Amino acid sequence: MAFQPVNIGEAATLSGVSTKMIRHYEEIGLIPKASRTYSGYRTYSENEIHTSRFIRQARDLGFPMREIGELLGLWRDRKRSSGKVKALALEHIRELDEKIHDLNAMKAVLAQLARHCHGDERPECPIIEELAGERIPDRAGGPDRAIKNRGAPASRKKNTQFR
Repeated sequence: MAFQPVNIGEAATLSGVSTKMIRHYEEIGLIPKASRTYSGYRTYSENEIHTSRFIRQARDLGFPMREIGELLGLWRDRKRSSGKVKALALEHIRELDEKIHDLNAMKAVLAQLARHCHGDERPECPIIEELAGERIPDRAGGPDRAIKNRGAPASRKKNTQFR
């Protein structure tokens, strides 16, 4: 049985991608502009649904849109070199490792601040003081010290949102 084009709602259901994201993928050129019915409704083919599913799965793995575009190009190119695909995947793994390192560093700083917070009725709070860039007294009676940047993430190269 041949696949009949479906409206955007059905395409969203079949692909696991929201209608808003399908429109966005069209807008940025990851999927072609939808065909339209005589009454102006968008319709999507089996191929466009499959492409949307591919994009969703790549996003679930944390690939940024630019790299998803590259992966789509490689997917469509039957003469592609698997080495190019592997290189993209390995670079993404390196970026994920960097993010994991940064997240662990942020967690360590926050855990240290939370250990120094009494969590009682007093207004003094090392967490707030650190966020405000203020110095906090050493709880052991030593000189004031700043926790600032202790264990802070080493890199802030780009802000790639976890989608």
